[in-house]
Amino acid sequence: MSKPEFLSFSSAELMPQEEVLEVQRSKQQLQIAIPKETCLQEKRVALTPDAVQLLVDNGHELIVETGAGESAHYSDSDYSEAGAKIVFSHKEAFEADMILKIEPPSLAEIDLMKQNQTLISALQLKTQKKEYFQKIMKKGVTALSFENMQDDEGTIPIVRSMSEIAGSTSILVAAEYLSNANDGKGYMLGGVSGVPPTEVVIIGAGTVGTFAARTALGLGASVKVFDKSLTKLRRLQSMLNNMPIYTCVIQPKILEKALMRCDVAIGAIRSDSGRTPCVVTDEMVRNMKAGSVIVDVSIDQGGCVESSELTSHDQPVFRKYDVIHYCVPNIASRVSRTASFSISNILAPVLLNIAEKGGIDELLYLNKNVRQGLYLYKGNLTNKPIGEWFDLPYTEGDLLF
Repeated sequence: MSKPEFLSFSSAELMPQEEVLEVQRSKQQLQIAIPKETCLQEKRVALTPDAVQLLVDNGHELIVETGAGESAHYSDSDYSEAGAKIVFSHKEAFEADMILKIEPPSLAEIDLMKQNQTLISALQLKTQKKEYFQKIMKKGVTALSFENMQDDEGTIPIVRSMSEIAGSTSILVAAEYLSNANDGKGYMLGGVSGVPPTEVVIIGAGTVGTFAARTALGLGASVKVFDKSLTKLRRLQSMLNNMPIYTCVIQPKILEKALMRCDVAIGAIRSDSGRTPCVVTDEMVRNMKAGSVIVDVSIDQGGCVESSELTSHDQPVFRKYDVIHYCVPNIASRVSRTASFSISNILAPVLLNIAEKGGIDELLYLNKNVRQGLYLYKGNLTNKPIGEWFDLPYTEGDLLF
């Protein structure tokens, strides 16, 4: 039997060696385009002129389609003065390396896209069809969705921000339709000395419900909040610094009595999956006071009020059982400039981070929070729920990185 061979090392090789660190990648210059939104109800824009100037000052190229910011009251000159290049066709806007949108691209817009682009937009999964994913996968696109990108605290910043806006705005909308200006019953939402305060019922104690309650209390209204979760109700009371507010777990008889007395009802229930549970029946609505207002913020998931029907910003309300119903799914677009500013504040640091890390691939590798928003990587589906729902082949994103 042969003797085993032993490896021999020199004294130099046995000495401690210097640590070899990863070579830092150089910053990448980004080419980012902001096309004009084609959805009639979408009035927001992904980046404000201030954010565009920040990116341009950092050496990036910004391309803005003419009229992209006009619904948020930003002119082409605002963007050009910030350093953006203004293009005058939809096709030109889709030729950049990175596309930044609010709404997901339509099928016609996917045709305008070129191979291996990066797309950052909403996904709106419940409105998509299999054809959308099949078509965009063929383009080899890397796509991230607003609805799933997380921050360092594990929250979804854009969804939370839009929920805060929707909650506060829902109370202001209700105030409009209580007034004489919109054939309401002539009430001021809130209270003044010697006059009983307006009564507001909020169904749901999440972000929308919390900000609706805060706004209503700030105006002087009497507020009651219902939710199925006692934990959420406790958290809401804590966030409102124990202001005078009535909270209750959803119980049909108690909720019905509260709705009979209220002037405004806000539907603010969110469903983790599927349709929002319908907790306000037709009978409850029929027993409400004539001229009272329902703002169903949950309408984008089917609504939590049985009598709710989808409306638009052009025709936002209808009357049923002599109760005014406001059921617009995209309330944040009603205050498009505020909403655009909020979205821009979230996206601009992400874009700077992409450049700082050397590109989207490096950021996805290093940042798990941003990777949560990934649903396509170079044409490969990386989202398990999408793959299972539409029967499409997928590879989970974490395995790719």
